[in-house]
Amino acid sequence: MERTLIGKLGEKVGQEVSISGWVDVRRDQGKMVFFDLRDRSGTVQGVVLPNSPAMEAAKELRNEYVVRVGGLVNKRPEKNVQVGKANGDIELEIKAIEVLAPAEPLPFDLSAEGFNLDLATELDHRALTLRHPRLRAIFKVQSVIIDSFREFMKSQDFFEFQAPAITPATAEGGAEVFKVDYFGKSAYLTQSPQLYKQIVMTAFERVFSVNKVFRAEPSATTRHLTEIVSLDAEMGFIDSWRDVRDMSEATVRHILDEVGRRCASELAFLGATLPVMIEKTPTLSLTEAQEKIFAKTGRDIRGEKDLNPEDERELCQIIKEETGSDFVYVYGYPTRQKPFYVYPNPEQPEFNEGMDLLCRGVEWLSGGRRVNDYQQLLEHVEKWQMDPKKIEMFLEAFRYGVPPEGGFAFGAERMTMQILGLKNIRQASMFPRDMHRIDSLLSGAPAETEL
Repeated sequence: MERTLIGKLGEKVGQEVSISGWVDVRRDQGKMVFFDLRDRSGTVQGVVLPNSPAMEAAKELRNEYVVRVGGLVNKRPEKNVQVGKANGDIELEIKAIEVLAPAEPLPFDLSAEGFNLDLATELDHRALTLRHPRLRAIFKVQSVIIDSFREFMKSQDFFEFQAPAITPATAEGGAEVFKVDYFGKSAYLTQSPQLYKQIVMTAFERVFSVNKVFRAEPSATTRHLTEIVSLDAEMGFIDSWRDVRDMSEATVRHILDEVGRRCASELAFLGATLPVMIEKTPTLSLTEAQEKIFAKTGRDIRGEKDLNPEDERELCQIIKEETGSDFVYVYGYPTRQKPFYVYPNPEQPEFNEGMDLLCRGVEWLSGGRRVNDYQQLLEHVEKWQMDPKKIEMFLEAFRYGVPPEGGFAFGAERMTMQILGLKNIRQASMFPRDMHRIDSLLSGAPAETEL
């Protein structure tokens, strides 16, 4: 008999079906055995009656056994209907069981109610804990975040490309890069597809990529990883950095709409509420943001070159109280605090036209207008003490005509963490990499800093 997905069983009431999946939960009640069975489409309760030919096989089954089950789809009695639960109005009367793969006894409770592991144990057993409904819900949301980013970019005529993960130079400068031996020569794992997306923009005008990027930051915090998924976009023929802001805002709005529409059950299960994006997201210069913090808290950070994590949390709280928005853009950072390609404000060249988007106290996005003039880029390369030979391909594009342009980038894990209210970014990475972890613990890890 052809397999029926569990999510389609509601269409098969009164019919014999064959389903395949995992034993999620086993419950023995008197002479009957109840199972919750799951596959990629959902779960359903099955029952083996006392006189069923499947009873002998049912005695063997434990949680996580992989089975093929034949049975009859029945309507539940009205008193047993579970309102609001998928398949809560039906039950599978199991008549045959075939074990496709047995499972050893579980090292811990994987049920929705009994799952209560510390994060280190959860990550050490990731191959098993991914099966828990909470983790499946988290990564369903993350999948929709990435999908909806792609969808919106394509709807706005952006061209997708894949940037290399190995590069001869760093896009952002600094020492926080992973150096690799590339056939006897030095190369690096890319911090960002920035230079490549600007090159590709000169051919396709609007481009985006979904890339793994790597940061060798010696940070043991709740919001830093050494490997993340970066959602990048770049666009030509802009009039100002505000065009970039507006495109990024529209992108975030689409992502939130799609997560709300396609992940309603996951959000409800996780107890998460989407951040509020009002009609026009508040936008402040760094100086204005610092003045607001000073006026509200009396803490004087005016003149600092950036916002620290405490500043970001306070600013978001102030904006939330004033406008109802969970988001705020901050722009106009000191020019030398940003990478060499960020465009200086022509009227105040000591400040640039870079921007960050903050949400619920954490940075989601960075971006802004880029330098498109070849001579200006050469001046910046010299000021930033970079080797022009290592970015020769990048510079070549700008020798032959590049329009005014800009772009932005999100971190998929940080967006997931903030949307779902997770306490640690490692919960938003399927296989997190940090200073102390590649799948399993590499060394004794110090306590993570709450930043």
